This record gives sequence, C-alpha cells and structure tokens, in this order.
Amino acid sequence: MATGSPEKRVVVVGAGMGGLAAALRLAAAGRSVLLLEAADEPGGKLRQVTAGGRVFDAGPTVLTMKWVFDDLLGDVETCLEDQMTLEKADLLARHYWQGGERFDLQADHQANVDAVAELAGRREADGYRRFAADSRRIYELLKDTFIDASRPNPVSLTRRIGLSNPGAMLALKPFSTLWSALGGYFSDPRLRQLFGRYATYCGSSPYLAPATLMLVAHVEQEGVWIPKDGMQALARRLADLAVGQGADLRFGCRVESILTSTDGRSVAGVCLADGDCIPASQVIFNGDVAALSRLLGRVERRGEARRSQSALVACGPARPEGVQLAHHTVFFSDRYEDEFKAVFDRCQPPGDPTVYVCAQDRSASGTCGKTGNDERIYCLMNLPADGDHHAYSRKELDRCLTAMDRRLAANGLMLTRNREALALVAPDTFETLYPATGGALYGQASHGWRASFSRAGARGPLKGLYLAGGSVHPGPGVPMAALSGKIAAECLMADQPLTGRFRPVAIAGGMSTPPATADNSP
Repeated sequence: MATGSPEKRVVVVGAGMGGLAAALRLAAAGRSVLLLEAADEPGGKLRQVTAGGRVFDAGPTVLTMKWVFDDLLGDVETCLEDQMTLEKADLLARHYWQGGERFDLQADHQANVDAVAELAGRREADGYRRFAADSRRIYELLKDTFIDASRPNPVSLTRRIGLSNPGAMLALKPFSTLWSALGGYFSDPRLRQLFGRYATYCGSSPYLAPATLMLVAHVEQEGVWIPKDGMQALARRLADLAVGQGADLRFGCRVESILTSTDGRSVAGVCLADGDCIPASQVIFNGDVAALSRLLGRVERRGEARRSQSALVACGPARPEGVQLAHHTVFFSDRYEDEFKAVFDRCQPPGDPTVYVCAQDRSASGTCGKTGNDERIYCLMNLPADGDHHAYSRKELDRCLTAMDRRLAANGLMLTRNREALALVAPDTFETLYPATGGALYGQASHGWRASFSRAGARGPLKGLYLAGGSVHPGPGVPMAALSGKIAAECLMADQPLTGRFRPVAIAGGMSTPPATADNSP
C-alpha cells in the first residue's frame, strides 16, 4: 500500500494537527511517510459541519503562536502567511457580564491598562501591569525549556531553567492554582473570572489548574490570527505541503490495531478496519493516548477522574440582537465556581454556563462582512466528558440550549435561530469521533502542579512507537498539537537516523497519492 520498505517507512496514524506536523517534517527530511486518516478530510478536531446550508468551523477557533507554523513551514521554504490569508486581531476577545457590562481585551498593552482602570479602577490597572509582566516572564521561562522541547520532569526542567536561578522557578508559581494566583493581582471578581478562563483552554478548572497557565495571557498578547478561509484551511494547507514533499496521504483508513514484534518490545505495523495490515518499524500515533491500550490489545484502564472537559457545540445561522459581538465573545456566568463543580464533581451540565460565541462572519474588529440578517454563529458551553456511557437525548440538549440562551440574554444578547437547523455536537458525538475519550477534548485535565509532567511524552511504550496530539506533551491547542508532532518527528529521527542517500520528491497538485517512483529508500 505504501512506497518504501517496511524498515524505512514511517506510518503516521491520524491527520490531526500533530500527525500533519510530523508527516511534513519527516517527508521534508527525506523519510518515506504513509499518513492514514479515518475521516475523509484532514484536521482531526479542526473539523467542519454544515448547518442551514452553510459551512462552519466546529472545532478550535483561536489561532495563536504563529511562530510554531512558520518554523514548521521553514522546512519547505515557506511561511504561514504565504499559504493562508490571515487577519491579525487588534481586539482579542470581548467579554460580557450580567446586564451587558463589557470589557474588550486588546492586543495593545496600554489599551488594556486603560480599559481595566475604566472597568475596575486604578489599583486593578496596576495589578494588570504586574500580571502582564509576570505572564510574560513565565512564557519566556517555559518556551524553550518546556513548550518547544521534549517532555521534562521537575528535576530536568529545573536544570534546563538553571539550577543557579532559584528565583526563576519561584516565578513559575509552581504550587499555586491559577485562581489563587490571580487573587494576588486582582480583587475584582470579574477580572479573576476573565483571566481564569485560560484554564478552560486546556479543558480544566481555574480553581485546580496551575498558575503557570498565566502564560496564555502573554501568548494572546503576542498575536491572535483569524484565517480568512477558516481554521480547517490550516489543516488542508499542511496536508497539501506534506503530500508535496512525497508523503502518501490516505483517507477513509481507520486503524484498528497497532502490531507488535514477536517479543512484544517493538512496533511492527498497523492493521486497518478493512483487514489490511501494513508493516512498519516506525509508527507515530496521533490520537488520544486513552485509545492506545485498545490499539495495542491491552486491558484498558478507565481514567475518567483525570479527563478534561467536553462541550456542547451548537452551530447554525442566527440573527444576533442587543450587545455587539466580536469575532470572539465570552458571556460569563454569575456562578463561575459552580460551573466547574458541576462538570468535574457532579458530572452534569452546569445550570448557568459561561458561553463562548464565535461569530464566524465577523472580522477581527467585529465587523460583519455578510449582508442580510443571519450570521454563522458558533456557541459553546462546557460539559463533562461522559460520552462513553451517556447518550445525550434531544430533551437534554434542549435544556442545555435553553441554559445557554438564558445566560446570553442575561448578558444582553438575543439570538434568533431555528434550533431544529442547528448542528449539535455533544460528548457522546465526540466519543464517537475520538474513541476512548468520553468526549474529553483536551486529553487529561491540567489539575495540580504535576499535571504538566504526567502527560505522555513523544516516545511511546514500544521501540519505534511515537506519540503526537493534544493529549501528549506539550498539551492541547492547535499550536501545541503541532509542536507535539514536530517533537515526535525529531525524536524518531534522532533514534533512527536515515542512512545512505535519498532522492527528495516534490509532487504538485495537492493530495494525490505519489507514484511508486517516489520511494525515498537508499
């Protein structure tokens, strides 16, 4: 099925962001790559749905850390802006509370200082200055030592940062929760709520997640981009580039098992749902690590207590009235802590959810380019990751939608939409799409100071098996998943150097299967 001998071939399972990044880096380095994807398009969680005759991004909606993709595309002498039309946001996100009280988070630091002062007073503005400086320092300490590096343990991270610099380790606030750390900067609960929401970027509770997640504030300050053709276009471009470097990309190929050698110590290939088996001594698994035991034929252990959040995502045409939407808008609950207790402690939908709205026809400034009344509106509320043992009925989904609409209205937004025309994705649907997760969208929850060190690293439990995706180091999110694929590819190449000469292949024309002459083996 694939070019190259089994000894030289790399099979990448899953064309999500991690798998695409790994395939591109390996193919650009001259490896023979076979990329297998169960769906009929690349992207994994960067997926699209159709509702009311219109196409919606139904997965991640925020693009940050553009340097990750520029570094990756540098292997093929291009950059992200050469491949996609991007708009850099001056308005990062708009936030509303009860009664329509509003705060706009800007890309400009001084504009945020002034806005915080107007919302909550000069003392809180001074707290924001300290918060912004500390979040920047945390990011700078961890960028090269943790984020863009193989997974460390606490000792090796200390060594990377510098044993002679104990102040740097203390700056990471390693034993503080995000919520408690925010109390050192802000007394206004609205600001703690606003910046505490960064814990939800990795599916976690701000009351349990580590204070190091403050770094997300600086990540956003460095840049938030909106792709003109949607987020899924990013996956399509990476797929095209990987194929252009000689990777063999196959859709509709669901991997049912990962084969092992007779002694059980090494990977030997993969078997597909149709019964075909593909030998390979190197496999990169770009899927949730929760599914790995089943694929290896081992007894599966349920880890529900450690799962991150799932969600209800509702996409459909709607007419918004009342407060003004930006491209990214957040409508905060009045009972923020109870949201997370409902999801993580009681395993039930929150009665008063915070609602995130992505107005997909709006520019970064909030301008809507569509004529007429209806816009593409994406709404999200957090739910427990119980999709492997709870089938959500239409009645339950309607209760969730009612809770969402109630919160939106309380904060000043009325949405006129047809519920029957909505494309709804709940935890049980996510479980079907991403088996063994229960619908958890971010791997394990980042709760406690050890959470960042307990994620799986790039090297799997077998020789020749490597791991990528949002459930492994360095964590969830579009750029982080791409970094995981890059790290997996680099670990593979370090462990198994390519010997002899190879003939690089460039194939034009997008995602076609390269011919047999594209064999890059010596």
